[in-house]
Amino acid sequence: MSTKLYNNKTVAVNKASVGDANSGAFAYKGFSSKEYKKNYKLYDIDLVKQDIINNFYIRKGEKLENPEFGTVIWDILFEPFTEEVKTIIARDVEDIVNYDPRIVVNAVTVDSTDQGIRIEADITYIPFNVNERMTFDFDKQRSVIN
Repeated sequence: MSTKLYNNKTVAVNKASVGDANSGAFAYKGFSSKEYKKNYKLYDIDLVKQDIINNFYIRKGEKLENPEFGTVIWDILFEPFTEEVKTIIARDVEDIVNYDPRIVVNAVTVDSTDQGIRIEADITYIPFNVNERMTFDFDKQRSVIN
């Protein structure tokens, strides 16, 4: 059974290019099983973005030998959306993004939606000096919490 972390993901249309696939001049190289159109290969900013998304898939306490890693959003998704919950989520997103030394979070906005929680994070990719806004919609109806 496939579960979906969020209903909608948008990223601003800022593109940075430090190399191309043929020159081998990429700062970061990796792969993702979701990127079948690109032969499963990811480079630079695309790889960093996927790493951020992957971190949101891990519920706090699930990672072996590192119970502090992961997000608390899974535990509080169904709680009433109070200022305290909003603050906890914003801090958690900052911790997750700042965990990766390749990026830094500039601002986090947390809002409720009809079906869940929307998180907007303004981030900077440090090696590329590129700013972007990532938006994640956590949907109560479609998210599965085990």
